[in-house]
Amino acid sequence: MSAITTTATSQMTVSALAKAAGVSADTVRFYTREGLLHPTRDPNNRYQRYGTNDLQRLRFARKARQLGFSLREVTAILGDADQHRSPCPHVRDLFAHKLAAVEQQLLELTALRDRMRDATAHWQTMPDGAPDGETICALIEHWDEPVAHGDSIANSNTAAKAQRGCH
Repeated sequence: MSAITTTATSQMTVSALAKAAGVSADTVRFYTREGLLHPTRDPNNRYQRYGTNDLQRLRFARKARQLGFSLREVTAILGDADQHRSPCPHVRDLFAHKLAAVEQQLLELTALRDRMRDATAHWQTMPDGAPDGETICALIEHWDEPVAHGDSIANSNTAAKAQRGCH
């Protein structure tokens, strides 16, 4: 028997459970406080002892969190399983919504990255300037204004404002 198998089949301390699950002892304590793990008390020293069910739940919680499930969602999924109800339909539904949200965030982040790239490129053509009462920082205030083709930024009204607007 391997060390983990031997450990997993006996009553484990916090540190032994943490090692077997590949998490920190603080993580074990956290999930215990949150009610996901159900240790017993050793009658001799009152230490918490964890069994194989706790190891399974801890490994499950870690994997669920890696997939983006919240603690509340993990608790609900484990609750379904504890009641001998399949959590799979609930998991599929939650995950579909999470995936859609992540896809939307990726679109928004891609758009932000593109704006940042455009601003960086535009800023290379803009002079530094000092606040003049009309502008605070022309780089930010005018990054999205088109520069007339063939005109240099130095010849545009924006350039004059930019020279006064940011330092």
